[in-house]
Amino acid sequence: MSTLVAQRLAAPGPKKILACDGGGILGLISVEILARLEGELRTRTGRPELVLADWFDFVCGTSTGAIIAACISAGLSTEQIRRFYLDSGADMFHRASVFKRLKYGYDDEPLAAKLKRELNRSLGHAPDAPAALLGDPGLRTVLMMVLRNHSTDSPWPVSNNPLAKYNQLDRPDCNLSLPLWQLVRASTAAPTFFPPEVVSLAPGTPKEHTFVFVDGGVTTYNNPAFLAFQMATAAPYRMNWKTGTDQLMIVSVGTGGAARARPDLQAEDLWLLDHAKNIPGALMNAASAGWDMACRVVGDCRFGGALDREIGDMVAAPGEAPSSTVHKQFAYLRYDPDVSRAGLDALGLAGVSAEAVQVLDSIEHIDAIRRVGAAYAAQAVRGEHLRGFA
Repeated sequence: MSTLVAQRLAAPGPKKILACDGGGILGLISVEILARLEGELRTRTGRPELVLADWFDFVCGTSTGAIIAACISAGLSTEQIRRFYLDSGADMFHRASVFKRLKYGYDDEPLAAKLKRELNRSLGHAPDAPAALLGDPGLRTVLMMVLRNHSTDSPWPVSNNPLAKYNQLDRPDCNLSLPLWQLVRASTAAPTFFPPEVVSLAPGTPKEHTFVFVDGGVTTYNNPAFLAFQMATAAPYRMNWKTGTDQLMIVSVGTGGAARARPDLQAEDLWLLDHAKNIPGALMNAASAGWDMACRVVGDCRFGGALDREIGDMVAAPGEAPSSTVHKQFAYLRYDPDVSRAGLDALGLAGVSAEAVQVLDSIEHIDAIRRVGAAYAAQAVRGEHLRGFA
């Protein structure tokens, strides 16, 4: 059991959750938003050395968000995470050809190797030491990553919560004994981009079994914010965190969104190949928006863009009527830029191609992606959003 995680679970006082969406190299947008948030926290606390693991109690992520979440939990600053993306983005998110995917073993393709090195380094392990585990005592927060278990046809939220059923040390298949890099890699195993990740549980015992995992974004939890709320409060997970707008805050960070409108679409255009190309992304985007909506209904939304023309943003200023009749369970922030042509123009980014910052393997446009994140963060992220918690 991680002593630091156990302390976080047991400590009194309000709790803060950070949830990071999936989105490939567009995760760099999230990193820039988080860099601004880290700066605001340093200013408000008077601690120039503060990193996000010092403030958030629980960090979770799906796909590229799992990379960010694991790095934060390991104690990296946002500048270090940014550098990791800038230095490694081309290797991490380049669409692998069929031959390359066949060439790599499950544990030696570029993303796997980089994750092993970076996580071991940040957790204080020697370069030649065994890989850090999910239960590594150096992790500084509760950490959850969303995977899709292709073998069981189900989403898997895997965490280092020492109270959870499958994290008990007397179990031969205890999740805490799994390599951390492999779980992060499994959450990022986007079909057609990376080979699937094969994870063995209870190795060397009569109960040994293997599962095949693919990208957690290929579930309804590409936005894991509400899933984290469930883990923090549902009795089976035994965390039992208090709820209330002064007791729990959820900060949800996206990778940019834009409606894929097709005004010239004709009915005869909808055939098998078109569906195969467009339906998965449409379902993932709808699920992400749905969980954002759920958080705004159940939580007190302090900041977030408009969901649609009917609903608006559901942001209620202090003293205003609540946005729903539901008793508010947490304070909520949603940072996610509109990367449509109109959204980029509103950020003063007329020179940035909208198409270039909407694709998860757009590695040749890393500079533009970073500019989007930084411009949005400068416009959206405010220390006052954290009132009562910082």
